[in-house]
Amino acid sequence: MNNKTKKLTTAAMLCAISFVVVAVGRIPVVLFLKYDPKDIVITLGGLIWGPAMSAIVSLIVSLIEMVTISDTGIIGAIMNFISTCSFACVAAFIYKKKRTLSGAVMGLVVGSITMIVVMLLWNYLITPLYMGYPREAVADLLLPAFLPFNALKAGLNAGFTFLLYKPVVKALRKAGLVEEQADAAKSGGKISWGLVFVAVGVIITCVLFILSMQGII
Repeated sequence: MNNKTKKLTTAAMLCAISFVVVAVGRIPVVLFLKYDPKDIVITLGGLIWGPAMSAIVSLIVSLIEMVTISDTGIIGAIMNFISTCSFACVAAFIYKKKRTLSGAVMGLVVGSITMIVVMLLWNYLITPLYMGYPREAVADLLLPAFLPFNALKAGLNAGFTFLLYKPVVKALRKAGLVEEQADAAKSGGKISWGLVFVAVGVIITCVLFILSMQGII
């Protein structure tokens, strides 16, 4: 299988998986805001094959979602695309420049911060257009609703991406879709258990916070 065919196969696979997790994995968090794990899949693709892969898959999945399961039309698709790219593409771009463990962590952290800031701005500007909320009402929701939602989303995305990266790369290498040099950070094959515990702690904290916002705990 040549390199071009591998990339096409990979892009199709990432699109299919991303759409499936959107269709079956959406979790209500607060108001009309729902979390889905597609950004994890798209970010993994970007870390392995570069930020362009994240952008392409995000665009295709946003368009498919728009014409199938979404009720927010083109504006919702644009919001989905911007949200995913502000996290996945930023993380992948930084990791592409610095393919080390610290580069991966830096990419995920900066991607998280970028997504939170970008989506607060875009929620303020765009949400009134497709949700019918007055802009003043949206402004009042930025800190109590949109900020915690995007922080939780970023935390879950970053935590799961960090934990899944190496196992996914190993599986893809066995399938012949990833070359040896495209492997994860240059850490000598050692697992950074401290960072693993941090990632698990972030995920658990986010899950508990979501459950508390839903009144389950």
